[in-house]
Amino acid sequence: MTRHPLRAAYLAVAAFVALFAIAWVVQQTLYVRPPVEDLTPTGSRPLESAPVARPAPTADAGQDPAATGVPQVDPAWLRRTAAAAGLSETALGAYARAELEAPPSCGLGWTTLAGIGWVESQHGTLGGRTLGADGRSSTPILGPALDGQGAFAAIRATPRTTTYHGDPDWDHAVGPMQFIPSTWETWAADGDGDGVQDPNDLDDAALAAADYLCAGHRDLTTGEGWTSGVLSYNNARVYLDDVHAAATSYADRTG
Repeated sequence: MTRHPLRAAYLAVAAFVALFAIAWVVQQTLYVRPPVEDLTPTGSRPLESAPVARPAPTADAGQDPAATGVPQVDPAWLRRTAAAAGLSETALGAYARAELEAPPSCGLGWTTLAGIGWVESQHGTLGGRTLGADGRSSTPILGPALDGQGAFAAIRATPRTTTYHGDPDWDHAVGPMQFIPSTWETWAADGDGDGVQDPNDLDDAALAAADYLCAGHRDLTTGEGWTSGVLSYNNARVYLDDVHAAATSYADRTG
């Protein structure tokens, strides 16, 4: 019996499709994406590397700590941990003080803030900038126009929000932790006790981010709480994964 050439071609295609489907199923069983519950960074708040609150300098050192209420971080811990993490002491100090000011029940670790700071602006050094001792970048950091193009939301600027970024038409995220002006005005904080709430100051922005992440009595020591907090900051799975990777890396280097 002679085989019809068209039928043979159909059978070959069907066999190829079946083999491809089997290979795809096998591949999916070999790669299991981490479930949401597993996304708490390793050592998100390791006791051996937590910032230690020390008595603040005395008034005769030129500072009245009682007037600012800013937690003091152990200088030896700061030097040692910054070197191990590959962070500037200025950036780590901002994250550590924010951890110390966060509600203890929240369980926020400086590593989570550092993960967000890295993803958002490389700790204020994005694009060749430098981070000054005052917590401000050498030039302001502005995100893209939130004009609804591509993956960006459409958020119209107002005369008030324009003062943050200079664009009269569309809002932009601002500063090293990339706060949208309306969000900043809700969570604005003074992290260094200088009397100014400035989203371009990493000290202030880190504390505002801590308050934002801990909102609603979240427990960031749990996978669900940590994931909920980070997704509230930016509701994208790729963002969650990037922050998780960075935060875990800092914890591993310093733990």
